[in-house]
Amino acid sequence: MKNVYFIASLVITLTLIGCTSQKKIAYFYGVNSQSGDSINKSFNKAHEARICVGDLLSITVSGLDPKAVAPFNLPLVSYATPGSDQLYSAPTLQSYLVDINGNINFPVIGTLKLAGKTKSEAITYINEQLSPYLKNSIVTIQFMNYRITVLGEVLRPGQYSINNERITVLDALGLAGDMTIYGKRDNVLITRENNGKLEFVRLNLNTNDAFKSPYYYLQQNDVLYVEPNVVKSIASQNTTLYISSISALATTFSIIYSILKK
Repeated sequence: MKNVYFIASLVITLTLIGCTSQKKIAYFYGVNSQSGDSINKSFNKAHEARICVGDLLSITVSGLDPKAVAPFNLPLVSYATPGSDQLYSAPTLQSYLVDINGNINFPVIGTLKLAGKTKSEAITYINEQLSPYLKNSIVTIQFMNYRITVLGEVLRPGQYSINNERITVLDALGLAGDMTIYGKRDNVLITRENNGKLEFVRLNLNTNDAFKSPYYYLQQNDVLYVEPNVVKSIASQNTTLYISSISALATTFSIIYSILKK
C-alpha cells in the first residue's frame, strides 16, 4: 500500500511541476548573445515621456536677466496672517496642471497646449513663445506626479512614484519586489490611457519580443497587472474540492495497483 501512495504522490508532484515548468518561470527564456543585435535596434531611439492630460508640471524659466524672467515664474506663497505682507514660508514655484483639453495657463503668454508633446518638444515650444519677450531663455520641465501602478502576483503591489521619468516593465517589477512564483510571465497586462482612450496590451516576458515592444517603457499612470498561473488558480479554489480530487486520484491508483497485482 505504501507503494500506491508513493506512486500517487509522485504523479501529483510531477503534474504540479509540469504546470510551472522552467520555461514559464524564467524571464526571457532562451535569450542569448545572438539576441542582442535585434534587441538593440529597438533601443536606438531614446525613450522620452509624453505629457498627458492630468500631468502636474514644474516649469522654470531662467536667463541672464533675473528681472526679465521673473514674470514667467509665478511663486506659490502663503502669508502669516490675512492682509499681511509677511510670508509664512519661503516661496516655491507654481506647478501647472494639464487640463482636460491638454492645455496649461502660463504667465504672460496665456494658454499653451502641451499634451502629446515630449519634454524636449514642450521646451522648444515654450521657448518659441517666449522669444518675443526674452532672449536666450532656458526652460526646465519636470513631472511632479509621474507614477505607475503594479498589481497582481507581485511581492509588493501598489503605486510607485518615479523620479527619473524613465521606467521599464522590469524596473516596475523590481520596485514591486518581482513576481511571485505564481505570476504568469507570458501574459503581463499593461493598461494605458492615450488621448482619453484606454489601451490594453499584453507582453510575453518569456521571450525577447518584449524588449521590442513600444510598451516595454512605461508611461506615467500606466497600470501593470500580473495574472496568477494555473497552480495559484487551483489553490485559490475550494480547498475541500481540491483535497477530494487528490483523494479520488489516490483511490484510482490504488484500484489500478490492486488489479495489476492480481
